[in-house]
Amino acid sequence: MGWEFDRDRPIYLQLEDRIKGMIVLGAYPPGSKLPAVRELAEAAQVNPNTLQRALLDLEREGLLFAQRTSGRFVTEDEGAIRAAKEGLARAEIERCLAALHSLGIGAKEAAEMILGQEEG
Repeated sequence: MGWEFDRDRPIYLQLEDRIKGMIVLGAYPPGSKLPAVRELAEAAQVNPNTLQRALLDLEREGLLFAQRTSGRFVTEDEGAIRAAKEGLARAEIERCLAALHSLGIGAKEAAEMILGQEEG
């Protein structure tokens, strides 16, 4: 699976983003069952408690739900999935704008650069 982590952010937050991304991209489609916590933790090479924390946060966001004896499943609420996609996109935009700002490029200039790329 190739899980890589950045030392600058807590691992559980990175796990949340990674799983959220997999949901948004359809790797875990609406209504599908997630692998067991231990299986996912082993794949990501993290402590199961760390992964559990990420999964609980995703449950609170409404992207996952637990069935006591069956495991965790992806929501079928397309609005929640769409909101997660927008949240991930906004976070990427903020990271990009911060990097561009460090180069002396403001938001307006960045937008012009992006729109210029779409036309060409």
